[in-house]
Amino acid sequence: MDEHMDGASSAEASVLDHVPMRNEDGEIRHEFVEEIAHAIEAGDSAALRACVAELHEADLGDLIGALEPDHRVRLVELTGRDFDFSALNELDEGVREEILEELPPETVAEGVRELESDDAVELLETLDEAEQEEILEKLPLQERVALERSLLYPENSAGRRMQTEFIAVPQDFTVGQAIDYMRETPDLPERFYEIYVVDKDQHWQGAVSLDVLLRARRPVALAELTDEDRRRVSVLEDQEEVARMFGKYNLVAAPVLDTQDRLVGVITVDDVVDVIEEEADEDLKALGGVNSDEELSDTVFTIARARFNWLLVNLATAFLASSVLGLFEGQLEKMVALAVLAPIVASQGGNAATQTMTVAVRALATRELGSSNAWRVVMREGLVGLVNGLAFAVITGIAAVAWFKIPGLGIVIGLAIICNLVAGALGGILIPMALERVRADPAVASGTFVTTVTDVVGFFSFLGIATLWFGLR
Repeated sequence: MDEHMDGASSAEASVLDHVPMRNEDGEIRHEFVEEIAHAIEAGDSAALRACVAELHEADLGDLIGALEPDHRVRLVELTGRDFDFSALNELDEGVREEILEELPPETVAEGVRELESDDAVELLETLDEAEQEEILEKLPLQERVALERSLLYPENSAGRRMQTEFIAVPQDFTVGQAIDYMRETPDLPERFYEIYVVDKDQHWQGAVSLDVLLRARRPVALAELTDEDRRRVSVLEDQEEVARMFGKYNLVAAPVLDTQDRLVGVITVDDVVDVIEEEADEDLKALGGVNSDEELSDTVFTIARARFNWLLVNLATAFLASSVLGLFEGQLEKMVALAVLAPIVASQGGNAATQTMTVAVRALATRELGSSNAWRVVMREGLVGLVNGLAFAVITGIAAVAWFKIPGLGIVIGLAIICNLVAGALGGILIPMALERVRADPAVASGTFVTTVTDVVGFFSFLGIATLWFGLR
């Protein structure tokens, strides 16, 4: 046994100390990945176990992602019980699914048993029902039933995010009894911030935070310390609403109740951080017309197919904007300068609209923008568009006159810039608000509509004003 431990320590020093995992910028070193790859190819289980035992789950996830696909499953197999399956939750969904499909169900089931319930659910939910069932069959009945119940809750709900490990005590307990219960219970959650008081049917009665509990004397009745108004969530509540509640009320944990007010789980702040990151990632991708499920590990064909439909919609709106140019075909032939300058007007309006739209979509998502302040915000954005429009009207007008030596052209493009920046500002906020009102996702649909508005208004205002100013027909 000692010889094995000495070997492991030597292997650990040679991999982690001799070749640090990350460089000064926090990036994983290529040399470190090569060392691990060589150990995998050599089947050096001792070296790999020593290395894996020292790595945080997030670092282990980064290491797996940096390895070649053939080496990933082999790493899990060679490290056996020392492999932390929670590291797989740090990977792209596609990579995680590939690894789980390659591993025997018995191996996955053994890894799942070591995880907290929320991590286990996150790991299993990427698999189809048949694969889930095959793994769940290998688990003890009690653990299997708990995971199956969590997987039945809607995706992105609190029921999916919660962990089912928590501390619940009867309402007639004293402080001393509660402390003794926690000392004597072997299977406490890995970390917890409060204990919950329930009746004999597991109905939630309130919460007692640990700092309050430890400051009280042992004979004090727990009922005296119970916070009955503690913030709590329903199993069916959307995870984004849960994250918003955590941020608003500075929570570190919240009990999760079923439809009969029975305590079934708890959500902690580390889960909420993941939700915030996922939602921000989803919104950012949506603003660019990218599928929220797209990952860096996806194949070329998968990505191209996912992006095709949105590009097709953009193409249709581009033809709509270009048709405005067709209305002024004769004027464009008589004054080439109009064809050169028209895209500038449309582009400036589009950029202004994107700025406003980004702020509006974010404000709608965080509930900062609503019916109570909508009119004030719309007026503010309109005035911002007007102020910037006046400023850029002067700059663009001077540049146009200097370029084409046509004095009236500066006035024409200046007026068009003002019109389009105001239109862009108003479109950037009104369109997301309208989409929100009809239950559409503003982050997904706003970009195309707003760009179409600024292109149409930009081309039409510039060429229309030029037609009137110069008397073109």
